[in-house]
Amino acid sequence: MTDSNLGRAAAKKPFRRLLLTGAAGNLGKQVRGALADWADIVRVSDIAPLGEVASHEEAAIVDLADAGAVHALLEGVDAVVHLGGISVEAPFEDLLEANIRGLYNLYSSAHKQGVKRIVYASSNHAVGFHPVTSVVDIDAPLRPDGLYGVTKCFGEALSRYYFDRFGLETVCLRIGSSFEQPKSARMLVTYLSYRDLIELVRCSLFTNRVGHAIVYGVSNNRVSWVDNTKAAFLGFRPQDSSEPFEHLFAASAPDTRFDDPTQQYQGGPFVLAGPMEPQRNAAGEGQ
Repeated sequence: MTDSNLGRAAAKKPFRRLLLTGAAGNLGKQVRGALADWADIVRVSDIAPLGEVASHEEAAIVDLADAGAVHALLEGVDAVVHLGGISVEAPFEDLLEANIRGLYNLYSSAHKQGVKRIVYASSNHAVGFHPVTSVVDIDAPLRPDGLYGVTKCFGEALSRYYFDRFGLETVCLRIGSSFEQPKSARMLVTYLSYRDLIELVRCSLFTNRVGHAIVYGVSNNRVSWVDNTKAAFLGFRPQDSSEPFEHLFAASAPDTRFDDPTQQYQGGPFVLAGPMEPQRNAAGEGQ
């Protein structure tokens, strides 16, 4: 083998082409750079401007609700890191297009185009109505804390169907709070550092067989509401912790408002963020 052939062999990357949706978002910007080490070509997509496009990147402005555009987006893709969609509580009509119709378009197109694996950004808000006095694992009942959480339950169910029916593998990342640093006392528990986020995505892409897996995206925080034991086969070992930020949120005596749902449940403020549906009395009138 010539020196040039040796160089090409050494430079060969595990993936030919990876797709990153939601590349213009907070998490997408963190993951985008890391993918360059794992794939010859990184196709980046969003509905927002994608900024400067590197030499190894292909950029596409695509609305996930556009089935034809999504089908074209998946052409030639080996695996997908799906961070696209709406990541906060929003009107149902908006969530329907981005998080439900858009996700269906992604999975339908991935199946038709022969994609083998999707890393799906789910959320801890799929289980946000579990109390803070409990520790949940991947078998805990779904208890979404808002319509956003409901769409993530849909995503986990849809991905389960596509694995059981078609063998399309998915790792569902129930991401906690991934920011440069925690923004509240609750986030000391749900914090996921950017470095640990990238490692979680790496494990999800490189583990030989994942089937349909669920893993909680949190760092090695001192207090935890989640148990990742059943996802240990992924090899995710978080290196960071929220402990260095604990001084930002001074310890206090227990709040006497024991009926405050934002303190009772793991979803925190999300449990009150969703729309209040009108109740009806016996006469069928809203109240």
